[in-house]
Amino acid sequence: MLKDHGKNYGDLQKLLTQMKDEIPTVMTHFSNLQKDVMADGALTGKTKELIALGIAITNRCDGGIPNHIKNALDAGASFSEIMETIGVSILMGGSMALVNGCEALEALDQFIVLEKNG
Repeated sequence: MLKDHGKNYGDLQKLLTQMKDEIPTVMTHFSNLQKDVMADGALTGKTKELIALGIAITNRCDGGIPNHIKNALDAGASFSEIMETIGVSILMGGSMALVNGCEALEALDQFIVLEKNG
């Protein structure tokens, strides 16, 4: 597979910034919704990011997988928690989710290396 998930993450962030310039009202409302939904409540932000990752894997969302891996790590998720999320996604999504689960593992490995290297 070998995708550069760190680069893909960065590219997505640049495109999101461009989208904000092009359609600021929509992006502001979406950003506010995301902040509100992902804030700690009955579920922690970390748990919500793991749920979002599971959905991205089962829906085969190429941009969402590295995005939610990175966000889950930033929210304090461990390697094991992310791997269990990938496992649940495979259970719920079948063989297509298995392929995307492999991509999620690849992204996780790459982001861990990036974190260790500063």
